[in-house]
Amino acid sequence: MSVALLAGGALAALIGAGLPAQDPTGISDPPPDKIVIDVATVNGSGCPRGTAAVAVSEDNTAFTVTYSDYLAQAGGNSAPTAFRKNCQLSLVVHVPHGFTYAIASADYRGFASLERGAKGTEKASYYFQGSPDTGTKSHSFNGPVADNWQATDETEVTQLVWAPCGKQRNFNINTELRVDLGTSDRTKTSFMTMDSTDGDISTIYRVKWKECP
Repeated sequence: MSVALLAGGALAALIGAGLPAQDPTGISDPPPDKIVIDVATVNGSGCPRGTAAVAVSEDNTAFTVTYSDYLAQAGGNSAPTAFRKNCQLSLVVHVPHGFTYAIASADYRGFASLERGAKGTEKASYYFQGSPDTGTKSHSFNGPVADNWQATDETEVTQLVWAPCGKQRNFNINTELRVDLGTSDRTKTSFMTMDSTDGDISTIYRVKWKECP
């Protein structure tokens, strides 16, 4: 099963995994061959089957996950369980021979309509299959607000965590949207999406490359 990704932005705290950070002086230009990303699994209330897609940029420096039905809401006539939505993606990354990669940054975008007193939260965590540790970042948005939102996570070059050379380890991305009514008027609906009016919005992950020994 494949998913479609684009190109762009920021993913901080990526996987503080049990893999040691590498010497940044070894960072290389992107390999000439394209990386291929397949989706091993996609699960969660924020990404029902067929609503998440993955695509790789032509220069191999970024990939994008696109969601078309990622909405958390509370208040009004919202279902009691709708306040939190999540999506768990497990990606099989086929890397050109002789190279390894690390995720340097990730951008998250969407739209928030939050009543005064309400709060929306976007959270993301990242890890390689088999890694004991997970890197997590979260961003909060306080009402009143009715506007596009963006959250950016970035990892310093010296803190990059690299996929192990010569081994196939799935890259896992777990995201969550949550809306808390707080002191807002509970008869009014507050919501937060990771999509747009034309059906999708992109989450962009930037990639660094390094040649394996």
